Amino acid sequence: MLDRSTIWPYENAEPGEFYYQRYAHPAGVAAERALGELEGGHALLYPSGSGATTSLLLTLLEPGRTIAVADGAYYGTPTLVRALERWGIRLLEFDQTGPPPDGVDLVWIEAPSNPLLSMPDFEAAAAHPAPVVCDSTAATPVYVRPLERGADFVLHSATKFLGGHHDVLLGAVITKERADYDRLLEFRTRSGIVAAPDAAWLLSRSLKTLQLRVERQTATATELARRLEAHPAVERVRYPGFGGLMSFDVAGGAEAARRVETGTELIKNATSLGGADSVLETRARWEGDRVPENLVRLSVGLEDVEALWSDLGQALEERSK
Repeated sequence: MLDRSTIWPYENAEPGEFYYQRYAHPAGVAAERALGELEGGHALLYPSGSGATTSLLLTLLEPGRTIAVADGAYYGTPTLVRALERWGIRLLEFDQTGPPPDGVDLVWIEAPSNPLLSMPDFEAAAAHPAPVVCDSTAATPVYVRPLERGADFVLHSATKFLGGHHDVLLGAVITKERADYDRLLEFRTRSGIVAAPDAAWLLSRSLKTLQLRVERQTATATELARRLEAHPAVERVRYPGFGGLMSFDVAGGAEAARRVETGTELIKNATSLGGADSVLETRARWEGDRVPENLVRLSVGLEDVEALWSDLGQALEERSK
């Protein structure tokens, strides 16, 4: 049941489990419990993935601290850290396929990175003395459970595969230790970076089909990656072997890539990822020289694989016309 109440009556003059929505509400607690079970930890929801990142950084860091962020990770993460530099937070980017640099206070990895699809060296990250955050948005707990591989925190833009339908804006952090959960909960309550009941309810709905969806997306993406690798109009394909996210470089440069992204019909030219409907876009418009100018990011949905390939194939054939 979706309860949108902002207050609940006291019980015998004392607050009960729910008394003010900023502290907790039934839909949020239910979704957090389900996600925590999937990840093997303690989950907290936020109104967006960026909200979750902000709350996590402000809870864990203080002026003078340095965070090492995986090079090629979702561009919004280092962009946000740079916005915090005025408060004394320092950013260092590193190759996550190797060990994190010495002397940093927080390690941030991504499994896999978006949109370059590299996987972190979990063993090297876990051996570092600093706490480790793993953004596992693209993997989901179906394929990677970072807490079991040495991470201290898992972050999700639940807007993506966890939500799965392009209809919910939501973020999540899952902690290994209860004490870290308590710290984050205290900051979330005081800062008001709290997810609303409607979004939490939609997440509970989506988690019921998570495994079915991502397994179907994986099967389709695996086949599309195989065919793209053999296509003469494609210079390079990046796919980690699981999940619905991939990227590929179109032969002919930026203009050819732009013609591909605008040449599909079934696959919509839109941002974001992880939904039931396939979307693609060139990423250089947002990320500049962080990515190749001809890189196209493709988020594979639940459509028929042959229909998707027909759509991609005709767009690739038309790229040079």
